[in-house]
Formats: sequence, structure tokens, C-alpha cells
Amino acid sequence: MQRVAQDWLVLSLPGGGGTAVGITTAMQFLPLLLFGMYGGVLADRFPKRKLLMVTQAVMGLLALILGVLVVTGSAQVWHVYVLAFGLGATTVLDNPTRQTFAVEMVGPNDLSNAVALNSATFNLGRILGPAVAGTLIAFVGTGTVFLLNALSFVAVLTSLKLMNPRELRTVTPVPRAKGQLREGLRYIAGRRDLSLLLVLIAFVATFGMNSQITNALMSKQVFDSGAEAFGLASTAIALGAVIGALLSARRGHPRQKLLLTAAIVFSALDVAAGLSPWYWLFLVLLVPTGITMMTLNNTANATMQLSVAPEIRGRVMSVYLVVFMGGNPIGAPAIGWISETFGARWSLIGGGLISVTAAIAVAITLSRVRGVTVRPRFRPRPHLQVLPAREG
Repeated sequence: MQRVAQDWLVLSLPGGGGTAVGITTAMQFLPLLLFGMYGGVLADRFPKRKLLMVTQAVMGLLALILGVLVVTGSAQVWHVYVLAFGLGATTVLDNPTRQTFAVEMVGPNDLSNAVALNSATFNLGRILGPAVAGTLIAFVGTGTVFLLNALSFVAVLTSLKLMNPRELRTVTPVPRAKGQLREGLRYIAGRRDLSLLLVLIAFVATFGMNSQITNALMSKQVFDSGAEAFGLASTAIALGAVIGALLSARRGHPRQKLLLTAAIVFSALDVAAGLSPWYWLFLVLLVPTGITMMTLNNTANATMQLSVAPEIRGRVMSVYLVVFMGGNPIGAPAIGWISETFGARWSLIGGGLISVTAAIAVAITLSRVRGVTVRPRFRPRPHLQVLPAREG
């Protein structure tokens, strides 16, 4: 909700536009790109439940400040930039902690399904939020959306507080030591399967997964509609995301073939949506786009979490999240510039073409190295367990 309301607010403020929307997104994800890996180090080093209570409280406060500024008519574009940066700085620690905390709530036998459900919830929130926000913007305005978002953090903090720490399957925090970040990077570098997965996610997430921006641009500039059309477009992709989330939760261990197929089909659907001559066809195409996007996100997330040792999971997931979300400072301004230079349609077409090219290249590379034994190019510390790569 916060993301979409920010974008719509910037489009409505003096000095706003496609480039300003891109800058806002970049400000929110720039801290993740610069410092995201250190968040994983801290997630492995401290109790995750306590860290989450701090980060969630700060996020709620930032939403409250922006809501008050909008409701009182004091909001300016630079206010949005500063608060977006603050939110991004908080997510540097929140993201890897939240991702890995879900695993502590279940035993090892339910680990695979827990990761799928956690990933589905995380990505479903990223899709359902725009759908709800688009509708609320049309009826109550952006300021109220920010205030409602701030209120929602009360439920999050209450849930964390009510948890019984004795019932959690907590992982022993990793003692502070030099080189822990480098250790995580060497671990990933020694796993060819994980390295290629990160390359794929880097291109698709940076250039293909910009639905908050592209839906707003297509609704307003191509189909000449308002917030209602934007909300309907977000609802269409949310419907696909719900279907994709339910399908992902029913699967067992993630499969490489499914991941690559979802990446290629998702990218092709981006191109098709950008070429759509009618608004109704654009909405129809957004449903399978949501399905394949959720399938790709969940499969990639589960693959990263299930194939590494618990003691290093925070650092590995921080790298994954930097790649998955940290590319926005590059992709968002690029998409905004493309839309203003070549038209809003090319924000989808261009991103889809880049994504599908990367997906095909990674698929070809993986097919050539399949069957090759992958060994880490470093000697792990005694507390680390190197899990073998899974094919398929």
C-alpha cells in the first residue's frame, strides 16, 4: 500500500512525473543495494524476533509521518524522497530477518512448506497491497492510505509480542567475527546453481517486475484512465498472484525447470501486455502475469533457503534480497525514463525483452553445466554445513 500510494502521490504533486516516480522507488531501494548484505550478517547474529519488533515499529512511524504530511497538505516531493529512503534503510535489516524467522516457527519436517508459504505471503503482500491501495486512493485519498498502513503495524507488533519464545525453533546466533560477510559471498560463489539463479533474478526483478510503476503508467497515459482503472489493473495481477501462491504452497521441493519456465513465460507476458491495444485485454493478460511472477518468486526464494545451512541462511538471503529488490534503483528510473522517452508501452515491452533474453541465456548455461559437481571454493568454518545442489 505504501509503495503504490507513494507513486500516485508523486504523480499528483507539483514537480512529479514518471522520472520522479522512478527516483522515489530508487530512494527506497538504494539502501538495500548499498548495505543490504550487512543486514544478513546482523540477522544471523541477533535474535530475530526482537529485531523484527524494532524494524516494524520504525516502519509504522515512517508511514504515520507521511500520512500526516499528506492529510495536512504539507507534503512535497522531497519529503517523499527522504521518507522513502528511511523506509529502505529499515528494510535492510527487516527483510533477511523476516525471511529467515519463518523457518524458526516450524520444525525441520515442515521446512519446505513453510518456506513456500512464507514466500507466498511476502510476495502476495507486494501484489495485494497495490490492489487495495488503488481502490482506497480513489475513495479516501492517499493520505488515509498511509495512515491505515501505519495502523496495520499495531497488529504486526502485537503478533510478535504474543509469541512464546520457548515454542520457537531458534537458531543459535552466530558469534561476531571478522569476515562473516565475505564468508557468505564465498559460499554463494562456490555454488554455481545459486550464482546463476541470482543472475536470472537480477535481470527479471530489475527490468521485468515493476508492476507498481507500469500499471500506473499504462492506466494513466496509455488508456487515459484514473485511479479506478489503476486499482482494477492491480486487482487483476493480484488475482493471478493468489492463484500462483496457492499452487506454490502445494508443491514439494522447488524444481529448476519450473523456475526457468516461469521466468520465460512471465517475461513474454510482460511484452504481450505492453502491446495490448485494449484495456480489457491488458487486464486479462495481467492474471497469468501474476501467476507466473508468483511462481518464479516462490520457487527462487525456496531454492535459496532450502539449499543452505541455517547458520548462514541470513547472509545468503540478504544477497538474494539485494539482487531481488536492490535492482530497483537501476530499473525504476530506467523504466520511468523509457516511458517518458518512448511511451508508457515500452516500459513493459523493453523490460520484458531484457528479462526473457536473460532467462533464455541462464537456461542454456544451466543445461550445459548440468551434472557437473559443484563444490564451494572455500573451506567453511566448522559451524557451517555445505548442502549439495539439487538438480531438476
